[in-house]
Amino acid sequence: MTATDPSAKAPDARYLVITELFQPTKGGTAVWFDEVYRRMGGAGTHILTADVEGADEHDRSSPNTIHRLGLKRYEWMRPESLPVYAEFFLKAVSVGLRNPVTQIHAGRVLPEGLVAVHAGRLLRVPVVIYAHGEEITTWRHPRRVKAMTKAYTSAQLVIANGEFTRNLLLDMGVAPDRVVIINPGADTLRFRPGLDGSALRASIGLQPSSRLVLSVGRLSRRKGFDHVMQAIPDLVRRGLDAHHAIIGKGEDQQYLEDMRANSPMPERIHLLGGVSADDLPLWYAASDLFAMPNRDVGNDTEGFGMVYIEAAACGRASLAGNAGGTGSAVLHGATGLRCDGESVAAISEALFALLDPASDFGAQCAARAQERAHREFSWQAVMEKTRIVCDQLRR
Repeated sequence: MTATDPSAKAPDARYLVITELFQPTKGGTAVWFDEVYRRMGGAGTHILTADVEGADEHDRSSPNTIHRLGLKRYEWMRPESLPVYAEFFLKAVSVGLRNPVTQIHAGRVLPEGLVAVHAGRLLRVPVVIYAHGEEITTWRHPRRVKAMTKAYTSAQLVIANGEFTRNLLLDMGVAPDRVVIINPGADTLRFRPGLDGSALRASIGLQPSSRLVLSVGRLSRRKGFDHVMQAIPDLVRRGLDAHHAIIGKGEDQQYLEDMRANSPMPERIHLLGGVSADDLPLWYAASDLFAMPNRDVGNDTEGFGMVYIEAAACGRASLAGNAGGTGSAVLHGATGLRCDGESVAAISEALFALLDPASDFGAQCAARAQERAHREFSWQAVMEKTRIVCDQLRR
């Protein structure tokens, strides 16, 4: 087994991890915690998480000790998440008293982080809370802001997913020496260059000369998929045989379907819905460029964007928006471009710059993105960064 093989025997580190989001739940955060802690700890690491469909099958292959909880919310109760707090706290204390855990790690600030702070005081162990950015910008009810501030400032360490999130934490009063940046990563064994996406290209009628822009993520307005769709006709007018494929599900599905129906070139827009885990890396390989030109919608923002790293690991450059924390995932002018996600014209110009056959700029960005992803963003590298800061905290 190689050093990056997650099935290799993990050390018997003794962390108590409280996270509602954990595989097989879909989403980048759930993947992040599963991938890191299966590498960072063995059976001595206890994961407290939600009981979801497929959990039994997943847990049989995990080296960690996983405790599945009901975590039910009730709309008639205020706050409706009170039972979640209570169940997490009681289980955390119970596991902590029966096992020699050395730290408590919380996947988010609420409810997990606040629970971890109180449990940590009782168990007399340090607390680590992860911060993702979106929760700070969107959870603006005064009571929630107060609870978040209390949790973050009480933790011995806060792991921010990028510089953008770190600055938000500092604005909340978290001491700079208690914040460390650790970017999430990608499975660089699954997402890698050299995969054959030709069959998938053919399945949507692309020619070898066609240029496929791929978008992956929840179908949400802030992802900017709608603006990429609107930019495709301009790329075609400029001489590119451009197509746009979108992978994902979400609240904007009907909105995007209606936009495609009203597009002057609907045949060039491919709404693929959800795809299998096996096919996702092949879709990156089938594409020529990844695009998620995110924009803020109200207080909703993009904290990092793990999909940019997945694309990079497959050897694809990315287009991101200027909003939020995507600058940690896409280095402007080096591994892709960032632009004004509110402007279809700006998005079209950036897409053309990365796809222009008369320039090798896009290819150079793709090569740098691939090298950076495999050097800095493998789950093994993320785990090692996490282990180092946690070992320092333990001492």
